Amino acid sequence: MKLKKSAGILLYKTVRGQLLVLLVHPAGTFWKNKDEGHWSIPKVEFSDNENAFDAAIREFEEETGTHLEGHFMALSPVKLKSDKVVYAWALEKYILMLLK
Repeated sequence: MKLKKSAGILLYKTVRGQLLVLLVHPAGTFWKNKDEGHWSIPKVEFSDNENAFDAAIREFEEETGTHLEGHFMALSPVKLKSDKVVYAWALEKYILMLLK
């Protein structure tokens, strides 16, 4: 069985001493009213032919319409219960998100 991998961006900002993070929820009728435990950083599965960081940046821009630049911090990969491995980079930045 081939190991599934995802890559994403953890966007955060400290405002008046409080840490804020950007999380997203899957769309579609299957996910309607299923909030608990289903919020995550914006991420995407990527293949062995693709650079994880490039995939994460591309997905963030596709999902939010915002191109990110700055000093990204690589985080330690996390293995989920599903055996998927998530690679992530953190970036301190404030962006105004408009809900569709």
